[in-house]
Amino acid sequence: MESPNTAVHLTSVHSRSDIRIFVKECRSLAANGYKVFLIVADGLGDEITDGVDILDVGSSRGRLDRILRASLRILRRAKNVNGDIYHIHDPELIPIGLWLQAIGKKVLFDAHEDVPKQLLSKPYLGPIRLRVLAVIFSVFERFALARFSGIIAATPSIREKFLSINLRTIGINNYPLLDELNAGTDWCDKAAEICYVGGIGSIRGIREVILAMASIRSKVRLNLVGAFWESDVEEGVKALPGWRHTNELGFMDRSAVRDVLGRSVAGLVTFHPLPNHIAAQPNKMFEYMSAGLPVIASHFPLWREIIEGNDCGVCVDPMDPEAIAVAIDELTRDTKKAESLGTNGRRAVLEKYNWPVEEKKLLCFYSQIIRNSFK
Repeated sequence: MESPNTAVHLTSVHSRSDIRIFVKECRSLAANGYKVFLIVADGLGDEITDGVDILDVGSSRGRLDRILRASLRILRRAKNVNGDIYHIHDPELIPIGLWLQAIGKKVLFDAHEDVPKQLLSKPYLGPIRLRVLAVIFSVFERFALARFSGIIAATPSIREKFLSINLRTIGINNYPLLDELNAGTDWCDKAAEICYVGGIGSIRGIREVILAMASIRSKVRLNLVGAFWESDVEEGVKALPGWRHTNELGFMDRSAVRDVLGRSVAGLVTFHPLPNHIAAQPNKMFEYMSAGLPVIASHFPLWREIIEGNDCGVCVDPMDPEAIAVAIDELTRDTKKAESLGTNGRRAVLEKYNWPVEEKKLLCFYSQIIRNSFK
């Protein structure tokens, strides 16, 4: 019997339970006959979960220690696993990928974000330093990733960018698993609640949302699921009047998130118009749709194409709390309209925006890389 191909996923940043890396990619590969290893740096030890061997190299003491030392620990562990294909998820691990490629391994880079654009979204570094860092990384990225066996891009815009660097580039969108977050709650049983699920930060519009909660005319509460990124932002928004209409729920597991979505009447994703957001496809947008919730989203062109094109929500100016408040009032007062929009979104997910569609692309791409069967 032929031995299964071995896939080794490497991350120094993401958690072992990361939705894209573990829940979708690693589990899909394991379920389809691959021997799968996931090398992480979280200090939680080794384990085997859902057919995936998780290997831990230990946690780091800050960002510099992670970049310099965790990367070396990951490299040592990766060398001890005789993989057929190595799948890298963090820009700081690109040098490891170059080394593995140089010794004859097949290496993929999974571009979750457009890093130069992401750098430009970090105002605390200063505009001149940001531009310099973005240019330096762009040059390095182009040099290094042209030598990789292939690139996996999380959005169409990232795919278009990397096709000019490496023709072996494919888009694997971060679309939701079917029915994972659909509670099947009847609309007459829903509460007067809306929700936001994900990391909470200033650039993701939390201040404007809490300001909007002070302007709403309907008696609705905000279910806030996730952790704050910045302590000063957390302190600031909790001092705003709109905070009294907020249920702070913190980090929740997927089953608890499903319950929150089930009792909510709309989901919020009002990110600021930063370079790395405008062409992004937030996972939470599609998760709201998969749960049958209408989406209140930023009015970026791509997002309007998805939301308005599928008639599944409302697009607003994310910098205008009053516009956000009006959208919240509209959907919480007209539950028939909200239900119709939510039904349209769920239909779109069932037809096209779902992980099983992307899984087929991932498996085909892996097969082509391993067999070097590109035309």
